[in-house]
Parts: sequence; C-alpha cells; structure tokens
Amino acid sequence: MKLGIIGGSGLGELPGLEAIHSESIDTPFGTPSAELLTGTYRGHELTFLARHGKGHTLMPSEINSRANICAMKMLGVTHLLSISAVGSLRRHIRPRDVVVPDQYFDRTRRPAADHTFFGGGVVAHIAFGTPVCPELSELAVRAAEEEIRQSNAPERRVHRGGTYVNMEGPAFSTRAESDFYRSIGAAVVGMTNLAEAKLAREAEICYATVAMVTDFDCWHPDHEHVTVEMVVGHLQANAELALGIVGRVARSFGELPRHCPCPAALENAIITAPAMIGPEARERLRPIAGRYLD
Repeated sequence: MKLGIIGGSGLGELPGLEAIHSESIDTPFGTPSAELLTGTYRGHELTFLARHGKGHTLMPSEINSRANICAMKMLGVTHLLSISAVGSLRRHIRPRDVVVPDQYFDRTRRPAADHTFFGGGVVAHIAFGTPVCPELSELAVRAAEEEIRQSNAPERRVHRGGTYVNMEGPAFSTRAESDFYRSIGAAVVGMTNLAEAKLAREAEICYATVAMVTDFDCWHPDHEHVTVEMVVGHLQANAELALGIVGRVARSFGELPRHCPCPAALENAIITAPAMIGPEARERLRPIAGRYLD
C-alpha cells in the first residue's frame, strides 16, 4: 500500500518532507498540477501533490484532476487523502473545525468528461453511492481527533460525516446559493473534491477528504460576507493542524485494513464490448484499467 496526499488551499507544500524525489509525469490525460514529491514525512513514506500548482496558480476550474489522479495511480498510490479548505453550512461546524465528509453533491458546470477517465469509445459505470473509503475516512477522523487533543485546542472539533457541496467557483456563494445548500442539509461547501473522488474510484484508489473549515460561507447573520482576509487567516491557522493530521495518518497507515470495495471498483463496470475497444483507447486507459483490458 502507498499513501498519497493532495494539498489544497493553505497546504501547497509539505514542510518536513525529507529525502524528496520529484517526478514530472506526463499522463494520457495531460500534465498534473505540479511535480509529484515522494519522500518520508515524520518517518513515513508518502507522495504529495499541490492541487493548485506551485505557488497556487490554478483556479479550481483549471485543475486537471484526471491528470492528478492518473499520476498518483502511475506512482503506485493506493490510498489518497485530500486536504481541502471549505466553508461551513451549519452553525455547529465552526471555522477551524475539521469535517471528514461521507457524501458529495455536484453543483459544477464543467464538462462531464472532466469527471471520468472513460469516454472516447469506452463506457464504464462505477458504483458511487458511498463515495469515500470508509476505512481511510475513519483513520482520518481518528488522526484529527488525536491531533486536536495533543495540541490542547478543545475549541476545535472533528465532525464525522456530512455532505460536501462542490460548487463551481472561483467566486464564493451568493446568499441564495448558500441558503439552498443549507436547505438540503449539506455540511460544507468547496470547489474541488467531487471530481477527485469520482476519478479515484475509477482508478480503484481509496479516497477521503479532510475538510478544514475557514468560514461560515455567507449565510450566517453574524458572518454575512466571506472575505479573502478572513479565509486566509483561518487557512494559516488550519495549516499546522493539517500537517499534524497528515503525519498521524502516515504513521498509522501501515495498520490500515483493506476490506473496502475500492480496489475492485471497475469489476463489471466496463460495459463496452472488448472487441469494440480499439488500441488507442486501450493505451490511454492502461494506467487506470489495464488489468481489465489486457
């Protein structure tokens, strides 16, 4: 098993990553956001990728999630933990809290092809009713709880489960949008994780999100307007906690069981008749589904 980390806003690098080996990978789906860095973090091996590129140069809609996930797969990553900044949609989920979602709700307007490796003559339908790996998610919850206890920050809380609304961005929500997300019972809102979760499932990689809360979106009567200054302040405060969570996940990763269905997500998912899959499509899909196409 191999652990991968995708760092989002506030975690564009992983200070303390040692013996770094960087790789610029060209995938059949394009170039990832940045070089992938493999090394040891607090004594444990992992691979790190900055979702928004070095120096945060990519908007959410500019991220090539297909290339990012494919590159992780090509490097042998079996488990992928996403660290992401989000806005809270619930009163009890406060800035600087941590949420480990168990559902996603799609509000993006990107082409459907951005959320799948398939198409171009090959059709596959994955099961996605449970969109995160329950084992990796539980490990993330425990790591966050332990890190908060260790840091003696009782005002910060960890929330197990909840729906992550993936909006388009880059602008924050309107008040009407924020009220709508609350009306369907969603917990947090962000701009990046749904595509990663879908693609990781197609790649048969276990995936989970650690959502770091930066604000109350714009629905809260006492926090009506989300400002960049507000978000950046909480991002900086969340970064240290996120680093600790990553370290604890890496330390316990070797003990993680793998009884989840994620590693077999493509079994019976490819509908296209094998005889109809041409050599170009087979080559494009080899890093993702080669064992089903050979």
